[in-house]
Amino acid sequence: MKAQKSIVWKESYPGIWKADIGQKQKHSLLQAAGGKVNLSALNQLPKTVFPLDKGTIEIKIIQGKTYLKLPLQQGEQLFGLGLNFQTVNQRGRILNLHMDHFGGKDNGRTHAPVPFYVSSKGYGVLIDAAQYITVYAGTGVRVDSKNPPELQDRNTNKKWSAQPYSDAVEVLVPANGTSLYVFAGPSPMQAVQRYNLLNGGGYLPPKWGLGFTQRVPTLYSQEDILKEVASFEEHDFPLDFIGVEPGWQSMSYPCTFEWDTTRFPTPKLFLAKLAEKGVSANLWLNPYVSPKSSLYPLVKNLTGSHTVWNGLVPDFTLAQTRQLYKNHFKKNHLDIGVGGYKIDEVDGYDNWVWPDVATFPSGTSAEEMRQIYGSLVQKMTADWYKEINKRTYGLVRASNAGSSHLPYIIYNDYYNHKDFITALVNSSFIGVLWTPEVRASKTAEEWIRRMQSACFSPMAMINAWADGTKPWTFPEVAEAVKEVANLRMQLLPYLYTTFAAYYREGKPPFRAMQLVDEFSDQNIQERGLLDATTNPYQMAIRKDIKDQYMMGDEILVAPMFAGEKSRQVILPKGKWYDFYSGEFVGENQLIQIEPPLEKIPLFVRDGGIIPMVPVHRQAPKQGERWPLTLQHYGQNPGAFTLYDDDGKSFDYEKGKFTLSKYSVQRNPQGKLVGNQAIQAPMSYLPEVRWVFMTK
Repeated sequence: MKAQKSIVWKESYPGIWKADIGQKQKHSLLQAAGGKVNLSALNQLPKTVFPLDKGTIEIKIIQGKTYLKLPLQQGEQLFGLGLNFQTVNQRGRILNLHMDHFGGKDNGRTHAPVPFYVSSKGYGVLIDAAQYITVYAGTGVRVDSKNPPELQDRNTNKKWSAQPYSDAVEVLVPANGTSLYVFAGPSPMQAVQRYNLLNGGGYLPPKWGLGFTQRVPTLYSQEDILKEVASFEEHDFPLDFIGVEPGWQSMSYPCTFEWDTTRFPTPKLFLAKLAEKGVSANLWLNPYVSPKSSLYPLVKNLTGSHTVWNGLVPDFTLAQTRQLYKNHFKKNHLDIGVGGYKIDEVDGYDNWVWPDVATFPSGTSAEEMRQIYGSLVQKMTADWYKEINKRTYGLVRASNAGSSHLPYIIYNDYYNHKDFITALVNSSFIGVLWTPEVRASKTAEEWIRRMQSACFSPMAMINAWADGTKPWTFPEVAEAVKEVANLRMQLLPYLYTTFAAYYREGKPPFRAMQLVDEFSDQNIQERGLLDATTNPYQMAIRKDIKDQYMMGDEILVAPMFAGEKSRQVILPKGKWYDFYSGEFVGENQLIQIEPPLEKIPLFVRDGGIIPMVPVHRQAPKQGERWPLTLQHYGQNPGAFTLYDDDGKSFDYEKGKFTLSKYSVQRNPQGKLVGNQAIQAPMSYLPEVRWVFMTK
């Protein structure tokens, strides 16, 4: 047994401390994601001190494994620890953070097993280890605890609990060393911001990426897809990019990454026709190489010992492998106008991805490869687009720590609407994005409710790969579906500015209520009734706030689910107003609402300013300038700084963007009046229209 007597903490960046423990590992999660710190943004956050008692942090290395112990206070809540679908507060849970497809239970096996947690006390912790990490988030009670739980007799004390109070987070890393980061706040949001900014901030999508996308059935031909695009035009329905599923390739499962000449005889012409219609193409793939691909003999000696669906598993930790993929993809895709990728099957399941006994030519273990593979593919493909100064936006099934700067959103094949919203809430803690995509519904009510959620998420998408559903599949709600899709397009200035804050400040665009300053999250635990079969240990029932979230700083979203006619909404401090009517709805309280079927409940804080444009089917094209309407809510003065750039290139990194500041103040007569921005935004007309929603 080897105990590390002292931990050397270094403030690597403002408010971020790092400790290197034991032997340096060949791979880490942050290294795989490849982000570059945004130091200037970190310098804008409050100066702070190390947020924990250093004396309570313990580290031991025993038989090649690293044991970490960090403190917990009474009542402290923990958020994050992977993309969880059913729970938000992770205190009291045991999680084995293992890359996998979500299997219906929050046990750590998920699409983004990020070993980062943020505390309700306003700090964050990251274990930067590319292994299967086990986290005991306040479950184990140590003999040497300075805060032991109260001794209780189950026979006589009704408050007896099978899970006594624990004052520690304990982590097992199956490696002889790791790196540990601590992020100060002082608020939970600021801890998350520091974590995201360490990794370069969030990704700023192209404007078309925030439009609507339709993924077409697997075996659609180029003519079928062009007809699909035409049908969206005929229905006057938004469409900015189209998802092309496996049938575009000459073989998939495993893949050739080459066009099928029967379904796509002229891919370059096909992509040009899409571009004429203002539509970008996003290609499905998994990275496993078919023996029928011309890439196969080139990479055969650069792949793992096991295949996936008879396809080679490329070792992307090797520069030579990445270069061969780049050559192949650039020739067949990027050079002819492909807009991006949907990267499938890089997460699990165990019975079809490579086993943990697999070996790779780089010497990377199968376990490490499993944990970082999704990040490696994201980084590699993102770099290709960055080199040609073209922004992309796509989908991926696996991600991990450090990936906020990468242009991908996580999706999966699980299909529970409520759990999708919980995942959207949880994604904000760990620096990833998640889409509650729509595939099919049993009823028109479920269809419109799912579509509303999708339109208020990072990607508004129908994934019709299997059954060919369309936005108008249920005629009785077709108009309501179109209305919410149009509303998303009208909100593009607000949404784009929100993503710009993700890039510039590290603020998640869609975020949990627990990240709202001064939000009293009402998270309570009720003791379940003692029952001989269902609850023999009388365990507590945790109530999480997992069905509402913020879109940016101003808009609170409270989705509805099929079968529900009413719901409760918890309003943060300050006055809140109905988005549609401008009417006052409450202040720092629990409200009951009964929204109509055609409306997703939206609320705006007092003084909020929401920039909007007229309904458009697509994001603005080069040279277009739209009229801008600014909607003000409540009775307080307010301000909004609108971010804008060309919406497609990385020129904003060179300073080619605008920040247009609008404000509402009371004039000498006490009337609220809007003030024009000095700097006009690039894509909007300089004169704006003010609408004061609250009468």
